[in-house]
Amino acid sequence: MNKKKLKILVSLFALNSITLYLYFSSHPDHKSPQNHFSLSENHHHNFHSSITSQYSKPWPILPSYLPWSQNPNVAWRSCEGYFGNGFTLKVDLLKTSPEFHRKFGDNTVSGDGGWFRCFFSETLQSSICEGGAIRMNPDDILMSRGGEKLESVIGRNEDDELPMFKNGAFQIEVTDKLKIGKKLVDKKFLNKYLPGGAISRHTMRELIDSIQLVGADEFHCSEWVEEPSLLITRFEYANLFHTVTDWYSAYAASRVTGLPSRPNLVFVDGHCETQLEETWKALFSSLTYAKNFSGPVCFRHAVLSPLGYETALFKGLSETIDCNGASAHDLWQKPDDKKTARLSEFGEMIRAAFGFPVDRQNIPRTVTGPNVLFVRREDYLAHPRHGGKVQSRLSNEELVFDSIKSWALNHSECKLNVINGLFAHMSMKEQVRAIQDASVIVGAHGAGLTHIVSAAPKAVILEIISSEYRRPHFALIAQWKGLEYHPIYLEGSYADPPVVIDKLSSILRSLGC
Repeated sequence: MNKKKLKILVSLFALNSITLYLYFSSHPDHKSPQNHFSLSENHHHNFHSSITSQYSKPWPILPSYLPWSQNPNVAWRSCEGYFGNGFTLKVDLLKTSPEFHRKFGDNTVSGDGGWFRCFFSETLQSSICEGGAIRMNPDDILMSRGGEKLESVIGRNEDDELPMFKNGAFQIEVTDKLKIGKKLVDKKFLNKYLPGGAISRHTMRELIDSIQLVGADEFHCSEWVEEPSLLITRFEYANLFHTVTDWYSAYAASRVTGLPSRPNLVFVDGHCETQLEETWKALFSSLTYAKNFSGPVCFRHAVLSPLGYETALFKGLSETIDCNGASAHDLWQKPDDKKTARLSEFGEMIRAAFGFPVDRQNIPRTVTGPNVLFVRREDYLAHPRHGGKVQSRLSNEELVFDSIKSWALNHSECKLNVINGLFAHMSMKEQVRAIQDASVIVGAHGAGLTHIVSAAPKAVILEIISSEYRRPHFALIAQWKGLEYHPIYLEGSYADPPVVIDKLSSILRSLGC
């Protein structure tokens, strides 16, 4: 090898090393090794784990990731305020902090009291809260068991599934004798930092309202959860759109609190099992229901995730969120309050959770040609109060799909793969794969289109909108992700197939097909 080639190799190696250093220095979450998960009683005796994970899953490397570190200068109602770390007001209710315990070791928790704090967002009017040495007594949470097979709980009332907390359902150990027997927060704190707003039942607010302070002699635990755990309450848990808002809230809470790896999940609700749990389990380290614990359980580090109703994804339906999707690379070099890469980051997180590649920058294409995915609406049993029939948003959906398929067979410019997106009968992993591999995503307005959060950067969305369902859900997601979006507005619920095909043909021509 001559000297010139050697110099080139050395230069390339140095450049690669510098690039890796810069990347990981801006991605502190990736530095932590996988942490061993364990449970113990009073820190001494081993117990069977109610949470099945043996190790915490590391955060994947995401091309659109930008640091979630605290920045007090995040502007009110900016894109970062809505979608990123706009939780800039820290309120310490009990000290010490998780940083103290990481520095001096977990043994400091026992007998030294717990801690609790909240991070409030002026933009979202909600808080992400976290604490340590927190005890949960499932017997003091009134709700159904949760996690049952749907078929076994048909007809169950929704109120039975939503938690009601007795005072002291959650407790925190304190050493200050003046605080023992008191509640953690008062109504003034709740109204300021956990406002109910238009939410008729704010279950996370009610959970925090139930927290009582107790001394070490009353703080007895049958189990200790050593790894960080995310406590979540859900409402419309069987609807993909609302579940995506819950996923996003859980992801943001994990990032804002700087968790070194993906947390365990504890559903503090009594909803039955759904198909959507497949994605919950892929995104996080483990999943269990609060009522699955056999007795009082103590969390070394618990994070309380805001309700999905408090995310920008939901708030954007009733207020103007003037944000456009942009690449993380561009925003790193030139920050812009009117642009965001957070939804792209979140979509990459979903894809990475299922083991799919996340570094695609071009239009997805198979060997034979681009995929046109038609997201279908099907009848299926969604939850205990559901009759199994979905409301039609496109009265001639089958005809439109068949017409597109026939047209594609005779499309001379290039070979097209028309994918029948029967999502109700596909696993969540299969659904995400179909979305990420699609060049064009077509569908009538419906929750299944929420999957476009995981679409490739160059994918194009074609939404067919009936006169009865002119809602901005998917136009907004496309805007916030920076995806090209086209609507077809119907006078009723019948779509003229030639009109749909003409629009689809125009989109494909713009993609070079």
